[in-house]
Amino acid sequence: MFNNKKVLITGGTGSWANELVKQLLESYSPTEIRLYSRGEQKQVEMKHRFGGNPILKFVVGDVRDSDRLEMASKDINYIFHTAALKHVPVCEENPWEAVLTNIQGTKNVTDAAIKNKVAKVILISSDKAVDPLNLYGTTKQCAEKLIIAANNLSKSTRFVCVRGGNVLGTAGSVVPLFREQIRKNNEITLTDDRMTRFYLTLKQAIHLVFKSIENSIGGEVFVLNMPATKITDMAKVMISNLGDSTTKIRRIGVRPGEKMHEVLISRYESERTLEEGSYFIILPNIPIDGIAEKYSLGKKVSFEEFTSENTRQLLKDDVQKMLDEDGWLGKLSEVGFLGKINPQDLKFEKEKWL
Repeated sequence: MFNNKKVLITGGTGSWANELVKQLLESYSPTEIRLYSRGEQKQVEMKHRFGGNPILKFVVGDVRDSDRLEMASKDINYIFHTAALKHVPVCEENPWEAVLTNIQGTKNVTDAAIKNKVAKVILISSDKAVDPLNLYGTTKQCAEKLIIAANNLSKSTRFVCVRGGNVLGTAGSVVPLFREQIRKNNEITLTDDRMTRFYLTLKQAIHLVFKSIENSIGGEVFVLNMPATKITDMAKVMISNLGDSTTKIRRIGVRPGEKMHEVLISRYESERTLEEGSYFIILPNIPIDGIAEKYSLGKKVSFEEFTSENTRQLLKDDVQKMLDEDGWLGKLSEVGFLGKINPQDLKFEKEKWL
């Protein structure tokens, strides 16, 4: 579906964007991938990471800037909206900034897409949007509502959401944090031993994103069917591989806005949720053309809610395998932006300092 098409990615230099670009280049033949983000330095680094591929076009801009975003969306077929302020404590301490980026920014994306007749917009959402306890989750829930409702504003542009839990190595993920804590302080900080979190590798997550997009008509929220693990098991596996007998776990208590267990599908959504292999489909709670007909024979889920406590639990061996395959258990000096260090990154660092 992306062959001979133009794709725009907001948050274009983030970890989701890097993996999106990697898989788009490996599996499809797009004519252009336009990367829209605020940081020029990260754009330079990403350009080197992909060997200066001419298909990649970098645009400096903020999703808060509606005029700039509208310009960047011209002649685009698909938009992946990944830009967000996503660190929970940061959003709690800077609430209006989170609103401007995560809510107003999403509204700007929908307006630009409709004006430029983009075929489909995909919002990458979060489990924090479900029964939100913190401001980040509240803004992502609003973003989902804006995206779904936008389907009734245009006949030519379709909007869908993909909701996932923690993805290894993305901004805010504990995996790079734990690595850095072990490297710098020879310790890991934990909030509560009972805490569980959903986990999936970025490669798996993007694969499911593509799969769900192919089957969407607009108005759905696709939820990745993710396993989970205890944060303590994640910490212990990383210590056993990267630390030593003196590496400690320090308990710091639950942070503001933090949940004990994450929820991907709430009890209020499960009544309109269908099961579809490796993902679930939450149907909209507002009327949208074509939805009822397409999913009239869909299989409804049997659970009341889908949480990191009642999903399939990863054992320590599973966590070990997942981290190892994604490259996070290599020597502390051998892991880069997305797990195993990229030779292009090493080449760029050498060129930069010479």
